[in-house]
Amino acid sequence: MSGPARATHHASSKAAVLDVIRAAGTISRVGLINATGFTGATISTVVRKLIDEGLVVETGRAESTGGKRRVLLQLNHSARYAVGVHLDHAGITYVLTNLGGSVVARISRAGAGAAEPGTVVTRMADEVGTLIDGVGVERNRVLGLGLVSPGPFSSTAGIGLTPPSMRKWEDFPLHQALEQATNLPVVLDNDATAAALGEHWSGGIGGTAAALYMGTGIGAGLVINGVAYRGSSGNAGEVGHICVDANGPECWCGARGCVEVMAGPAAVVAAARADPVLARSAGLTGRSRSVSSDFAAVSRAARRGEPSALAILERSARCVATAARTLANIMDLEVLVLTGPSFAIAGSVYLPVVRDELDRAFFSRAAHGVDVRLSRSAATASAIGGAALVLQSELVPLHEGLRLPENLADSEPAPLPAEGA
Repeated sequence: MSGPARATHHASSKAAVLDVIRAAGTISRVGLINATGFTGATISTVVRKLIDEGLVVETGRAESTGGKRRVLLQLNHSARYAVGVHLDHAGITYVLTNLGGSVVARISRAGAGAAEPGTVVTRMADEVGTLIDGVGVERNRVLGLGLVSPGPFSSTAGIGLTPPSMRKWEDFPLHQALEQATNLPVVLDNDATAAALGEHWSGGIGGTAAALYMGTGIGAGLVINGVAYRGSSGNAGEVGHICVDANGPECWCGARGCVEVMAGPAAVVAAARADPVLARSAGLTGRSRSVSSDFAAVSRAARRGEPSALAILERSARCVATAARTLANIMDLEVLVLTGPSFAIAGSVYLPVVRDELDRAFFSRAAHGVDVRLSRSAATASAIGGAALVLQSELVPLHEGLRLPENLADSEPAPLPAEGA
């Protein structure tokens, strides 16, 4: 990856060093000097603090390059944990991750449905307890809980404007209620932004990148040099509400012809149900269980070779690809990850269509391409991202003060105290 503006802002030298160790996997103290630009004395002091706090451990030595073999450092993955919860009408996914963002426990339960928010929050608190206790993690090692949901979220209160299936949650004091119920610090975000941050934390994306998210709706999370871009109200990336037909059907957001209403999972299901032959073969003639389950049924029919099911998904994919191209052009993207439960089910149809659109029509294609890929954890990406929100906010907080150069490997490092000092 190349280009200007390659710097991340960390709240402290400790946060910067910990983030570099996390991203590198293993790295020596000299490597930290090269990566951060800090002096040897600063690195020695910060590393000692991180080791004393149990966040970092020494793990053997690097291969010799002619001198003394350098001691390698890595995260102590079992030092801290975080809970991520993806709240949706159709289902609730819970994950517990370690310090490195790897999932150590995962459960899925019934969604919010038509139940009252307070009732659901009580149930969620019980299920979070089951998740943590099930793997024997001590509660004092759990940093907090990241809750994500179809947006838009306000930054501290709860869900504002909501999809029709979640209208009972409008203006419910979710942040406060969940903190009281779980006795854990809670951070909130929308599912697409969380998915993007989760991809970054696990090492999946860097530079100027986005996660194109499709669950029951469509959105995008944006990460620029490791920092999630949320916009002035925390609702950047609403690509599901890009207009692709000014005279199209009305969307729940109030506009017409949005990508979501034209090509989202609900539109796919409606088109399948309108085809009597396909509806019968896909098992859609009865009452709908949920958009998610019906979309999965259409996807299964396409995999079985039903041409009408495949045609509906491909029409949807072309519309989604148009939105992806618009996002890539605006942000000058380097990486685009397709993620979310619907892409987990039908990604094999959407991925080649989106790739082809960006290969053919991305504005800056002469300068660079866009790496389009399917997430390795698409089904649970948002919950994993919720946990990553906690890890980042607690351990590597960012602000606009301290600048961390991306790579100073070619510069001469300052003198360094002896390894292990």
